[in-house]
Amino acid sequence: MAAIDGAEPQGLGKSTIAADLIAGLVVFLVALPLCLGIALASKATGISEDLNVPLFAGLVSGIVGGLVVGVLSGSHTSVSGPAAGLTAVIAMQIGKLGSFEAFLLAVAIAGILQIAMGTLKAGFLAEFIPSSVINGLLAAIGLILILKQLPHLFGHDAASQGEFGFFQRDDQNTFSELMQVIGDLHVGAIAVGLTSLAILIGWGQVAWLKKSFIPSALVVVIVGVLMGMLFETWGDPWRIGSAHLVDVPVAESVKQFASFLTPPDISQWRNPAIYLAAVTIALVASLETLLNIEAVDRIDPLKRSTPPSRELVAQGVGNLLCGCLGGLPVTSVIVRSSVNIHAGARTRASAIFHGLLLAGSVTLAPQLLNRIPLSALAAILIVTGFKLASPKLFRSMYSEGWYQFLPFVVTVVAIVLTDLLVGILIGLAIGLAFILRSNLRRPIRKVVERYVAGEVLRIELANQVSFLNRASLARTLREVPRGGHVLIDATHSDYIDPDILHLIAEFRDETAPVHGVELSLKGFRKKYDMPDDIRYVDYANREVQASLSPKDVLQLLEDGNERFRTGKQLSRDLTRQLDATSAGQFPLAALLTCIDSRTPAELIFDLGLGDIFTVRIAGNVAKEKVFGSLEYACAVAGAKLVVVIGHTRCGAVGAALKFHLEHRSAKDATGCDHLDVLLKEIQKSIPSLPHPLPHAPNDKQREALVDKLAEINVQHTMNEIRDHSQTLRALEKEGRIAIVGAIYEVQTGQVHWIDVFADSQHAVTV
Repeated sequence: MAAIDGAEPQGLGKSTIAADLIAGLVVFLVALPLCLGIALASKATGISEDLNVPLFAGLVSGIVGGLVVGVLSGSHTSVSGPAAGLTAVIAMQIGKLGSFEAFLLAVAIAGILQIAMGTLKAGFLAEFIPSSVINGLLAAIGLILILKQLPHLFGHDAASQGEFGFFQRDDQNTFSELMQVIGDLHVGAIAVGLTSLAILIGWGQVAWLKKSFIPSALVVVIVGVLMGMLFETWGDPWRIGSAHLVDVPVAESVKQFASFLTPPDISQWRNPAIYLAAVTIALVASLETLLNIEAVDRIDPLKRSTPPSRELVAQGVGNLLCGCLGGLPVTSVIVRSSVNIHAGARTRASAIFHGLLLAGSVTLAPQLLNRIPLSALAAILIVTGFKLASPKLFRSMYSEGWYQFLPFVVTVVAIVLTDLLVGILIGLAIGLAFILRSNLRRPIRKVVERYVAGEVLRIELANQVSFLNRASLARTLREVPRGGHVLIDATHSDYIDPDILHLIAEFRDETAPVHGVELSLKGFRKKYDMPDDIRYVDYANREVQASLSPKDVLQLLEDGNERFRTGKQLSRDLTRQLDATSAGQFPLAALLTCIDSRTPAELIFDLGLGDIFTVRIAGNVAKEKVFGSLEYACAVAGAKLVVVIGHTRCGAVGAALKFHLEHRSAKDATGCDHLDVLLKEIQKSIPSLPHPLPHAPNDKQREALVDKLAEINVQHTMNEIRDHSQTLRALEKEGRIAIVGAIYEVQTGQVHWIDVFADSQHAVTV
């Protein structure tokens, strides 16, 4: 099956350009101080000042993340750049390698390793990240944004905006820094910060403002700059000094600007420590990227999927360039990506535009950027934090039970109290412990079933469904084509992991409607709150009957016999079909079969209630009343196919041959007054048997003759129908129906077709 295409185009388009430009502008405003702050937070503490990271290195990463990774990435909403989660790794590796230039060489090699990982499809590991950890990451980032930005909101800017770890370089921590705010309030910054919050909150409450093309974040920045200029005229304590403003390096000349770019120390290529550092950076950056794209896809309102292996290649190219140009390692960044989504981004063009703005502003207008108050940007991040760490998310996770809630809470607490990387590893460890407790029995079973109204992908869940099944189920659901139908059958499931339930519910409520996929559910236990919901048509109705040709109906019968023969019958709700077919009948075919107990047509062709009309008579012979029944089925009820079905080891055919060889009548042999009428009709086909006939055949000869006579009798009956029913003959000539024959093997259950369409691949001659 073909994979689902994204609901929106991936590139620029008339329907998305305005939203993407606005979102890119908002992301740029947030990314600018974060790029600088992360560079500052990456300082190798306890080491010589010569080992500090240049502030411009953060800007280089932001530009590369937008212009390079943004172009190569398959993500619609992810924004890449320097990541707060890597600051501790950066500081440690710079300290070990002894220079920032040597570190850049390690970053470039790490990029090559990531390209290799993506080429080898290592991105599949993203499928095995528990949703509890992903939700914990989102909530933790939200809380960190609130806790870390509150000091900046009130003008306490001792720590950089890129300082996201619990323990800070200034020997403070997240909570002690909050206590420091009380003694370091700045009136002007507070006025800007609170005004910014009021604008952001009020903007979302006023309908016409919310729908306008003007982003509230841009208004906040403009108002903040204007308030800062006004406060300068007021003087202290209102004046907002440079310590409370964005601080972009300003180049006085092109030569000085070029000096901001730091080349890697190629001479260190023989140093084994370089390669160990490169492996460390590649693994950590890849892990953070995979986690972030999973988290970003989760909050994407259009529920699009990012190809993880392609993302690793894009990040690898970005890191290769960052290492060559003097930038910090890049990853997909949840903060910028969240801002991007909440700002209304539709495609990756927003990430590219944010990169263009970073590149243009730091080269053309750094003085203007340096007028933006940090408290205004803090307000934007705080509002983003509240959206990520909403009480609704905590309530939702709690309602899913301890198997989901405990790993979620542990992830949140671990990230907030340590740093992003350590917290994620702790959350993954706890999630893995819960996974291992789930008793994995067998993978999901999937099969494409063809009902009368079309194909349905049936996914049968195992007896015990753990998170380890999530990757397979998610991949299967993603591959359902637009307009397709999928049935998830939990009839045999005693336990279903909450992760699986969450995936199914998310697909049912959000992803499937966006992608035009119909989802049916069956067999879930009451405690899972997923009642049976069958949305496909598995019985013949007026629309189905009208849409099918005689060849289509024949194919349905062949497919059904194959399922019957292989034990793969369709899952049917006969009670529902009983109700659905009570109002009318729209048969697809009329079958003339023998009364033999081994040939019930609905079973051997795996059909539902109301799909066919069946006329059963010993020896499947055709007389006036049979003609009338078949005419009604086709001319009045609309059946498209007349099928005459005989079978091997037929008792009526065997009796007709036996009494013919013995020159006896059925009445003399059995005492039945009316049986001869049927047997004489069958005996009309005996002259077509190979002659001479043995007078006293043995068992093997008799069985072969009976089976051959059954086939000839089917053909004779078909000829009788054409000869004696002008109605059916005319319908067949017009192509509205077809008349075909078949032999059912009672030993194997297989149906062999006789005298079907001349151009059919199933044509069989006797």
